[in-house]
Amino acid sequence: MIYVLVGLLAVRIGFGGDSGGKEADRSGAVRAIGEQPFGRVLLWALVVGLAAMALWRLSEAVFGQATAGGDKWTRRLGSLGLAVFYTVVCIGVVQTALVGGSAGTRPGDESSKEYTERVLTWPLGRVLVGVFGAVLVIVGVVIVVRSLLRKFEANLRTGQMSLTTRRIVAGLGIVGGVACGVVAAVTGLFVLLAAVRFDANQAKGLDETLRSFAATPVGPVLLIAAALGLLLFGLYSFCEARWRKAPEHDASAEQATSRRTG
Repeated sequence: MIYVLVGLLAVRIGFGGDSGGKEADRSGAVRAIGEQPFGRVLLWALVVGLAAMALWRLSEAVFGQATAGGDKWTRRLGSLGLAVFYTVVCIGVVQTALVGGSAGTRPGDESSKEYTERVLTWPLGRVLVGVFGAVLVIVGVVIVVRSLLRKFEANLRTGQMSLTTRRIVAGLGIVGGVACGVVAAVTGLFVLLAAVRFDANQAKGLDETLRSFAATPVGPVLLIAAALGLLLFGLYSFCEARWRKAPEHDASAEQATSRRTG
């Protein structure tokens, strides 16, 4: 839901709208949810979902992912990082839900600059910011490559999909994944620039990163393309929730194969 809302907010910005004064990032999406009828109820439902995501990723870090090679330390470390990320996001939504409505969320761009400025004052802070930016760039490139190679299908129960459904899901995963990877890589480049110039103002959150696309020679077309990509990734996430591989599904498939071959 967050990716869908961020995509919609960014599309409005790309077409010249002000997106209701909301940033095209997580904080803007959360505020958009909070302003709906029964907004506080919706926010608490989002809290439950984010908490479940954090616990799921934590379980993967402890027990390994339910896919081939899921026990590798790199996979476990990645799941641990995602668990921390979703925990932080969940705490932010809890604060918004306690305050109520659209209040209580800090703009993502403001937070990015503040955290970057704080880290730059640390010993070796410039190096840490640079390393973080480089990691973001690498992660973004890896996401793009894996999406183009359709690696995400290894995590899905594609055998339960019709041919048409599988093609649709593959299209959503490829386009959405590439968009997410590009946005992550560009965000990392801005963080790297902040380290090189020793200027926290160079760091950009998701909203400013998306808006920077409109400053390219292509203009708002690139921003709209990135926004639609994020929207499609949100739709792909619904598909992943429906067909994501889980141990019990894999075990059932193995048992069914054994009965057929036995």
